[in-house]
Formats: sequence, C-alpha cells, structure tokens
Amino acid sequence: MPPFTADPARFLTGFLSSFTADLLVDDADPAEVVDRYHTPDVVQVADGHRMDRERLIAHTRPVRRNRPEGRVEVHDAAVDGDLLTARYTLRVEQRGRRLALDVYFFGRFTPDGRLRRAHMLTRSLPADGDAGEAR
Repeated sequence: MPPFTADPARFLTGFLSSFTADLLVDDADPAEVVDRYHTPDVVQVADGHRMDRERLIAHTRPVRRNRPEGRVEVHDAAVDGDLLTARYTLRVEQRGRRLALDVYFFGRFTPDGRLRRAHMLTRSLPADGDAGEAR
C-alpha cells in the first residue's frame, strides 16, 4: 500500500519539501538525492517538457546555485491505488524575486514513496496573490 493513502496532501507536501531541502545540503550527491525520491526510470512531464532521471539531476544544479526558499500549499488531493492527484500552489522566493505557480499534479508512486511518473500542468499566479476562483 502506498504511504500516502492516509493523508495525500500531507504526503505530497512532505515529499516536495524534503526533496528540495535534501538537495540544498551542500555535500549531498545530487544523483543520490534524486534516487532517494525517484525511481531509476522516473519520467516527469511538466507543461509538455519531459524530464527523465538524467535531466532531473541536471535540473538540480540551478536549484543548488539559486538556493530558493519555498512553500507548498495543497488545496486538493486524492488517491486511487498508486496514483496521487493534487492541486497546489508553489510559492518560491529566490534572489529577492517572488514566484507563484498553480500546479495540477498527477503522480504515480511506489510503495516505498518514490515517484515513478508525474504529469504536471502549471500556470503563473501573481506572486502576492492566490489562486483566486480556482480554489
């Protein structure tokens, strides 16, 4: 049974927050961090852009360099077997700039809590605003 069945919103918040926090530990090997949270055959598609394991590892470099601070606000979350679906707002601040994204997430996880597949659709929000009527 996947680890998110009891509280999918809490699981997703913890997953995203912990992954980012672990990436920001300077001496951690980015590949090891990615592998801790994702399967070797991971595929993520965000707004039509596909990332496999190697691209995900490469994507960690700017995260480490820019050292963003962020938070996730899960508005809706549901599960069906290994599928977790959610709508959340991601708020990020880096180098004095604020970003906010509304994210529609569809992800398949392994029983040990690693992400295998994800599809995400995003839209930019006013950085100081909220999702408005989307909530």
